[in-house]
Amino acid sequence: MNMYKQPFSVLSAVLLSVFMMLLPTAAQAQERIRLATQSWPPFQMVEEGQLKGQVIERVQCALREMGQPYELHLMRWDRAQLLVETNQFNGFFSGSPNSSRARYAVPSAPVVSVPLSWYLAPNVELDVTSEVAKDQARYGAKFNTSKWLFLAKNGYNVVKKPQDAEALLRMLRNGDLDVALEYEDVFELAMKNQGVSPQRFKKIPYKIRDLSVHFSKTFLHQRPNFINTFNAALVQCIKSES
Repeated sequence: MNMYKQPFSVLSAVLLSVFMMLLPTAAQAQERIRLATQSWPPFQMVEEGQLKGQVIERVQCALREMGQPYELHLMRWDRAQLLVETNQFNGFFSGSPNSSRARYAVPSAPVVSVPLSWYLAPNVELDVTSEVAKDQARYGAKFNTSKWLFLAKNGYNVVKKPQDAEALLRMLRNGDLDVALEYEDVFELAMKNQGVSPQRFKKIPYKIRDLSVHFSKTFLHQRPNFINTFNAALVQCIKSES
């Protein structure tokens, strides 16, 4: 079963039923919130039939501390965002802030902060942010993410629409791209999975990005104290890890 492509996974219901049994009676009376996410190793993924990863664990910890019943649904990233934009879900995670998401959602405190880097194909030498390179080099990032939209909106020559980091890496390996923009943790895991040495590509650090849960503005209007309570619980969960 390809969990990534399931819009509403059976796993979500299993996790919910287990979680609900652990909640106090008062919390069970609360309305469940519905959060959408994607399979995105190493931050959030399915292993041995269970949702795992640092982001999953931190989001679940915060909701548990709040006594907040919830559902987690695994689906395509574009669908996850659309369902929040159309108020069918209460939030999605994890993603960086951008102007498109800001129209309909509010980001939580960072769930995780990760380095974002440029990766150059072998034998490619250029200043990745120069105006000349923007026109002449072939750039890529995972399609329909903030990274891909950043490249497209800022005049970079975006030539491919990879659906995941594995596909992005294959395009860079095969010479279909000159430059890839991706989070280091994600791309290095893809390299490990494909048996590629990290030394094969020149890495140029770009910036550190905060990844958050994005809650629907409509939902937050109905529950104005929710995001502050969630943020406080999330911060406490992260502190407890050290």
